Amino acid sequence: MKEDKKKLLAKVAYMYYEQELTQAQIAKELAIYRTTVSRMLNQAKAAGIVEIKINHFDPSLFELEEQMKQAFGLTAVELVPTENDSSEEIKEERLAAAAGAWLRRQLSDDMVVGLSWGASVGKAVSKIEPKQLANVSVVPVVGGPSHINSRYHVNTLVYELARKLNGNSLFVNATVIQETKALAEGIFNSKYFHELKEYWKRLDLVIVGIGGPLSYHKSQWRDLLSAADYQELKLREAVGDCCCRFYDSYGKELNGGVNQRTIGLSLTELADVPQSVGIARGISKARSIVPLLKKGYLKTVITDQETAQEILRLNQRK
Repeated sequence: MKEDKKKLLAKVAYMYYEQELTQAQIAKELAIYRTTVSRMLNQAKAAGIVEIKINHFDPSLFELEEQMKQAFGLTAVELVPTENDSSEEIKEERLAAAAGAWLRRQLSDDMVVGLSWGASVGKAVSKIEPKQLANVSVVPVVGGPSHINSRYHVNTLVYELARKLNGNSLFVNATVIQETKALAEGIFNSKYFHELKEYWKRLDLVIVGIGGPLSYHKSQWRDLLSAADYQELKLREAVGDCCCRFYDSYGKELNGGVNQRTIGLSLTELADVPQSVGIARGISKARSIVPLLKKGYLKTVITDQETAQEILRLNQRK
């Protein structure tokens, strides 16, 4: 490239990036077309005359987000940087803050929002700043926990989010796992449950957590499972749960005794929601997240850097 050409490219770049003139102003001052200014700015970057550096953030995180989107055909990925010296509690707090901020940007008038429950979803909801919206409805997509594990009860989260959005809330009055298949079917087919099922057909966005392997001990609801349930799930090689629906490493929903007694949105129904958002982190949960992404049950995932790296590693092994 000739020196006079380089000088002109440098001048245009200086006027645009340092003097903060618009492309139209530069075009007028240099007596060239505005489209020429745009082309010259691109040439300046290509020639190394302009180098753009993003401070206070690692661009590799954006690259990792893009890799996740490409690998699983996701609509959106929100990643939190992982600092090796951070405690698990701090990592959870950062994930919740990022999830809360991302979710708030998605929420708008006239939406029907569904919630599952658990620590990740509960913490994310607590971080969502109030937003005055019109005609928003917030509903549960799963039954509730036992009286023992009620800290993140789905009705509590539904009420809290609806209050923050100036919206309406609908509650569920049944535990997520019933004693028998007949009881579960009775609830699903009851007049009381009809309104909730109608809302499930109109969901615009669903926020769900992801349960880890059977050995994962932080679950808020698995105390409702019997020893026989655990044995069945182990034999059928369950690797995780979402909306309290267990699935295997291929993402197949395990339609056994446990599933038939579960009150909640099915994974197939979850996949049909325009925005299905999963919030989860942790190396131990990566194996549980991969099948949900590969099967297309989730369109958005909010996690952290180390979990995303492990997800991609596991996906490449298959």
